[in-house]
Amino acid sequence: MADAPENNGNQRPALGRLDFLTLIGVTMAVGAVVGGNWLEGGRVSVLLQLTAFVIVMGGTLGAVLIQTPPRDFRLALVHLVWVIRPPAYRRADLLEDVVEWSRQARRDGLLALEKRALAQNDPFLSKGMRLLVDGLDPEEIRSVMEVEIDNSLSQLARAGRLYEAMGGYSPTIGIIGAVLGLIHVMNNLQDPSELGQGIAVAFVATIYGVGFANLFFLPISNKLKTLSRDQMEYQEMVVDGIAMIADGDNPSAIRNKLEGYLD
Repeated sequence: MADAPENNGNQRPALGRLDFLTLIGVTMAVGAVVGGNWLEGGRVSVLLQLTAFVIVMGGTLGAVLIQTPPRDFRLALVHLVWVIRPPAYRRADLLEDVVEWSRQARRDGLLALEKRALAQNDPFLSKGMRLLVDGLDPEEIRSVMEVEIDNSLSQLARAGRLYEAMGGYSPTIGIIGAVLGLIHVMNNLQDPSELGQGIAVAFVATIYGVGFANLFFLPISNKLKTLSRDQMEYQEMVVDGIAMIADGDNPSAIRNKLEGYLD
């Protein structure tokens, strides 16, 4: 059997459609803050303070860079797109494929699945099928694939922790920005024209810190945790299906088992 490329951790499952619920949520969150400010008689321009933005975002990013290894920072950037376009885990299609593979394996032998193994776009599924074609027993397949599952979950967890950390630092950096703004105010009490700018930076920095944490960073972290569970369930379905084929189970038994994974 020709050697197929190993999953080196850089390959990702195919992305699905845009998650419009996430886009609606972002629009509602930002709209609620801006709209509430407008209803109170405030102007949108008041919330646009470059100084406050630089303090909060620069300070938050700097603090995260101190604690985060380069590998984890890259993982966080790579997985950020999943928040808007999560991977497409087509479990119903997988079920039908596994049942068909089991029929072919019982009819023509496991080696008949070699071309199907090489044709898979999902590196996790492809590796499992190659182990099946190589003749490993079900327990050996489970052992190898569980390492892959643990590695995938670890990557998503590390990416999620970065955004969770940003959600923790951001409000504190916002308070620092508020204090800096008040210091600026105190240093310019003799110049009334400078008071407004200093007070604006002070309060807007607090809004930025709390807002970015609770409207973006923490929701992104929680979204990645949810996607991590989806990925784990899909991969466990793959392992169960391949192991049952290796065990020689009949297609009906495989279908009954894997239907429990369907939403």
